[in-house]
Amino acid sequence: MTAVLPALPFQTAQIQVLLPWLNLAGLAVFAASGALAAVRKRLDFVGGCFFALITATGGGTLRDLLIRAPVFWMQDAAPVLLCLGVALAAWAIPLKWWPERALDWFDAMGLAAYAVYGAGKALQFGIGPIPAVAAGVITACLGGVIRDITAGVPSILLRHELYVTAALAAATLFVVLTSLGLSAPLPALLGFLAGFATRAAAIVWKITLPPHRGA
Repeated sequence: MTAVLPALPFQTAQIQVLLPWLNLAGLAVFAASGALAAVRKRLDFVGGCFFALITATGGGTLRDLLIRAPVFWMQDAAPVLLCLGVALAAWAIPLKWWPERALDWFDAMGLAAYAVYGAGKALQFGIGPIPAVAAGVITACLGGVIRDITAGVPSILLRHELYVTAALAAATLFVVLTSLGLSAPLPALLGFLAGFATRAAAIVWKITLPPHRGA
């Protein structure tokens, strides 16, 4: 078994300054997006809670398994309770009060927050920079994919939008700035803003990368 290397001091500082707040933000907005998907399917409250939970915890669960960390929501009831509270609030609000693209904007905020947090947690557990970026992308993207598949709608990854790219931008900028020793909380804040701005551009202006040209 490969030994887990100790986190560098500046990495630990990043985790302690801003990343826990990004974790909470990611949990809350991804839970909201999952609950909203359930509301649009006219599911009951239990279904809304289930969608909120799998959307908010899906990516983080796989990340923790990959970096050999305790699965976060099995060590602390707070993430589960937060998801249930958000689901209750979302389910109680009439569907007509939700903006048409509310799910997309919740998802964009969660994507950016979770990409940074996932990369930061990987660094804290001694993971190298490039795998840490991958961990951030997985943390950010998997929950939304699970939500879409469970809801029976085309996955966000198949809609030719900047999605994984936005998570990649957030995680990469955070890891690069952290590795350069930039004082906290700037790497986390700038990484989040980069990821959110990239995803927002895709939502507002339909920006995409060129697709494969085929044969």
